[in-house]
Amino acid sequence: MKALSALAQSVRASTTMAIDTQFKKMRAEGIDVIGFSVGEPDFPTPEHIKQAGIRAIENDQTKYTPTPGTLALRQAVRKRLQEDWGLDYTTEEIVVSGGGKPILYVALKTLLNPGDEVILPAPYWVSYYELIKMAGGVPVVVETTEASGFNLTPQQLRQAITPKTKALILNSPSNPTGMIYSRAHLEAIAQVCVEADLYVIADEMYSKLVFDGKEFVSFPSLSQAVKERTILVSGASKTYAMTGWRIGFAAAGREIVQVMSNYLSHSLSGTCSIAQAAAEEAFGGSQAEIEAMRRAFEVRRDYLYQRMSAIPGVHPVRSEATFYMLMNLEELIGRTLYGVEIRDADDFANVFLREGLVAVVPCTGFGAPHYVRWSFAVSMENIKEGLDRLEKFLANA
Repeated sequence: MKALSALAQSVRASTTMAIDTQFKKMRAEGIDVIGFSVGEPDFPTPEHIKQAGIRAIENDQTKYTPTPGTLALRQAVRKRLQEDWGLDYTTEEIVVSGGGKPILYVALKTLLNPGDEVILPAPYWVSYYELIKMAGGVPVVVETTEASGFNLTPQQLRQAITPKTKALILNSPSNPTGMIYSRAHLEAIAQVCVEADLYVIADEMYSKLVFDGKEFVSFPSLSQAVKERTILVSGASKTYAMTGWRIGFAAAGREIVQVMSNYLSHSLSGTCSIAQAAAEEAFGGSQAEIEAMRRAFEVRRDYLYQRMSAIPGVHPVRSEATFYMLMNLEELIGRTLYGVEIRDADDFANVFLREGLVAVVPCTGFGAPHYVRWSFAVSMENIKEGLDRLEKFLANA
């Protein structure tokens, strides 16, 4: 038989899913494991949103919808962007699909010709790298440091630009670092992007989960010139605990959104009508439960950081947003734990799962091989037990 697509075969499996698969296998075998790997809120979808989905079924809203999303949902998204960040988009400048990944993929397919370069600050969400390749682009990874808050500097951006550079992916708040960019920093980044005529894919999926009273600034809100070259990506999954409903959206110029819609019409087509009805209520209805979830995440963040800071051999990076925290492993690199030499985060995560019975995400696939990611979108009881196990795991190594 003829060979499969070389491009498709080059796509690597998600390290997030790999560790979670092993965790679930162990749990199914009756092993007492605790998971801090997959990034989804542990809260149920708010009741008023669930009821909107139920009403959609009862009212027979079960037919095909327009490819870019129902008008009612796009109006609700438009309202939310205006009220939250002062962004003025028309409904023709908004497109909906089945989650953030499809929107990101279609955005990249819309922008890129084969060989176009996309600047990707590291650490980065594991799927960005593969999505760029899948769209025919070339990821240009720029490493950031813990000392800089894992923020890409304007100088680094300038140095990474070549005649082939087409776009920058900017993720704030960041998965996996939990860090956000300040207004001044974003303005400096934006100036470089405008001068170099770069598109920016601004992934702002975690924009409502910000801690310590910090200001979140939506990238396209900086100026009209910035807005014109930005594809804003967000969705319902993290903010409204709707991961399984699969609703993501993009907001951009009309021409960009039209091309994205055309691409979707021949690939993924329209999004689930029932999920769209629920998302309409999420974006357009009461926002009260968002703050309750955000406060709970902040309390968990504080506890996780305080406890982990006191454990010898590792140190946490205090997250400013999302529900993730990085743990620095540099003191353990080169050591042998339970007969395994720890060369990188993969080694640590595998032996920690096997011997410590705790699943965390190795950030090797995120461009940060000396870090693992803890998700604190789990109960406080599990956080306490997980840290107890970490202490015991390191003490007995």
